[in-house]
Amino acid sequence: MEGSLLDKSLNPNKLLKEQFVSNLTGSSLSEIAALSTIVPALVVLRKWSSGDNTRRDAAKKNDDKVLPVRKDWMQYFSTLVVDYLTVVLPVLLVFTVLAEWAYTCAISLVIPIALYIMFKRSQSRLKAGLSQLPSLRADISSYRVSVVLVTCLCILAVDFKIFPRRYAKAETYGSGIMDLGVGSFVVANALVSRQARNITSMSFRAALSSISPLIFLGFARIIFTSGVDYQVHVGEYGVHWNFFFTLAAVSILTSIVRIHPKYCGLVGLLILAGYQIWLSSGLNDYLISDKRSADIISQNKEGVYSILGYWGMFLIGVSLGYYLLVDTGLKGKNRNVQVVKVWVLAASFWILAIILDNYVERVSRRMCNFAYVMLVFGQNFQVLSILTLAGFISYEKNLVLEDAFNQNMLGSFLLANILTGLVNLSVDTLSASSLTAFMIL
Repeated sequence: MEGSLLDKSLNPNKLLKEQFVSNLTGSSLSEIAALSTIVPALVVLRKWSSGDNTRRDAAKKNDDKVLPVRKDWMQYFSTLVVDYLTVVLPVLLVFTVLAEWAYTCAISLVIPIALYIMFKRSQSRLKAGLSQLPSLRADISSYRVSVVLVTCLCILAVDFKIFPRRYAKAETYGSGIMDLGVGSFVVANALVSRQARNITSMSFRAALSSISPLIFLGFARIIFTSGVDYQVHVGEYGVHWNFFFTLAAVSILTSIVRIHPKYCGLVGLLILAGYQIWLSSGLNDYLISDKRSADIISQNKEGVYSILGYWGMFLIGVSLGYYLLVDTGLKGKNRNVQVVKVWVLAASFWILAIILDNYVERVSRRMCNFAYVMLVFGQNFQVLSILTLAGFISYEKNLVLEDAFNQNMLGSFLLANILTGLVNLSVDTLSASSLTAFMIL
């Protein structure tokens, strides 16, 4: 009897769960654009509704002198609840029960934002507001939180039937919204990296020490998934490879090959162009094939070869972070030039993604090809460009929810992964009703 208990799998539906996220073809680029509009638009509307920053800061200073600590905590958590109800819950609804209404939801959010900017502020006041726009760093902070928030929701939602299959990761070519997750993390890290800030004093040993947590987490994931017989989609990165190893590999390469941020963009483009030529010359057939030999490279071919694509992506992100945040030379009224640059970059990357997808090679996260990299940048800068609109009306730049995530970015992501694993091991996600799934999420 003891032997039968030990032989019993902790995850009896492993094969069914793997099949549930396999052989998918993704969504359309237009739907990805719609979903990428909804999340930042909700944040912008919430920031506008939270009132003027100056007034709130003054009130906070006065409150600190007379209000007890308990009331401060009550106010903090009540604000956090409102942030949750106005940002997180609507996002969850759009990614599940309102998925068929994504375009309608996007339009219904864009219209009030446009009208509010057009009619609620006079032209003179709008110009005055532009000259007082907060730093772009605050918008990038909001953008990074949006990436983590959507990722935390999707990594569990994908295991339930309430989550549309087209939003999940595509098997070979095509892209669901989840395909953009790892790319978004790479871009988000690149924009605010030490390299983007032109800090090159870190030694190689220090660089290895800084990525040791990623390597530890990568091996921890391998041990956990094999130990509890957890479902693993081999077509994503390979048999042993995972998201953490990709981030670590990119960091190691960037530390070994030191390039001034001014030239990182050019080097990144050259790497991507060379890698794309290699893919088009036959490497893509090898990466798409299910055949694997016994060697470690073949076992993890998707993860190993895609490093080139992610490295090129990271270098371009470093260059953009440097030009947008460090080497700007913009002060006072010229600050709005940064916002215009973000919007132009978003449109340019989207156009390049569409051209490459149609005329070179279809978007593929599995290979991290040129089209995928441009799509990631287009989608990420679209989110960032919409978030910059918050400064046009209100100068309140950080929600309580954003501050909470910002102070615990890696911890939040790890906790979401742990909770996702626990839910999958304790709940039959495939047979859960829509109501049960939504309440768990």
